[in-house]
Amino acid sequence: MAAGLPAFHTAVYRLVARVPKGKVVTYGQVAALLGAPRAPRAVGTALRHLPPQLSRTVPWQRVINASGGISIRGDLLRAEQQRWLLEDEGVRFSRHGKVDLATYRWAGPKRWTPPTWKTQS
Repeated sequence: MAAGLPAFHTAVYRLVARVPKGKVVTYGQVAALLGAPRAPRAVGTALRHLPPQLSRTVPWQRVINASGGISIRGDLLRAEQQRWLLEDEGVRFSRHGKVDLATYRWAGPKRWTPPTWKTQS
């Protein structure tokens, strides 16, 4: 991973890098797997600040919202790009723009120990 990144961002990138092609995870799912179940927005922030040099190894497009949709947050071009990338991987969207999480959700890594990114006080 790139030097100088916040520890939480690095943890997000390492987990998202493990999501297989054709599968998706939710922001909340990533947060929970990282031991921070109340931090789905922080996951989104980490992905929004993904360094360009990591965009080829961290499949940011595979992270969607809890309702199976793409979170736009004012960036329509990136939302369209995310959908195209997912469709290229075989992920299908309903006519309402949602992914069927029962079909495409990744269950998470078989063996996983949450990282120790939290600071000790």
